[in-house]
Amino acid sequence: MGSATPGPSTGPRSAVRRRFDLLFREVAKFGAVGGAGLLVNLLVFNLVRHLTGLQVVRASVIATVVSIVFNYIGFRYFTYRDRDKGGRTKELTLFLLFSAVGLVIENGVLYAATYGFGWDSPLQSNVFKFLGIGVATLFRFWSYRTWVFRALPAREAVASAEAFLDEVPDARRTRARVN
Repeated sequence: MGSATPGPSTGPRSAVRRRFDLLFREVAKFGAVGGAGLLVNLLVFNLVRHLTGLQVVRASVIATVVSIVFNYIGFRYFTYRDRDKGGRTKELTLFLLFSAVGLVIENGVLYAATYGFGWDSPLQSNVFKFLGIGVATLFRFWSYRTWVFRALPAREAVASAEAFLDEVPDARRTRARVN
């Protein structure tokens, strides 16, 4: 009762599936670290704002800086732990550069809401802080994975070679069935 039919296809569709699965795992890990960083950001923001009496945007900048430190540790040692670890100075410099751009995006939204529209209640500040974090997160995800935590070139080459080798036997099985 042994079936001669091979298991799941290992052709181009499965290579695309593997890449999608890898991207999904990366987004999930990025989201887990980012979600924890979001909580740190909002917690520090509200604590600083209510305990110190600092202006909204200043309290937000402090909270963003604290969450940037938290996120770097999470991204380096959890989300992107398998990525190239050479050139940590360059990695950290790029991380801080792109994080600073994210900080401007995040706090620019809050600044516009607070000083442009006068929306300064605690609820409004938190809503626009959250919205700013969301917009900045899209930028950060793209920039971190593209420029900061780069994949090892050797791993990409091995993955491509494995995908190619997986496709070759599948093509031979297809030709054997046709003949």
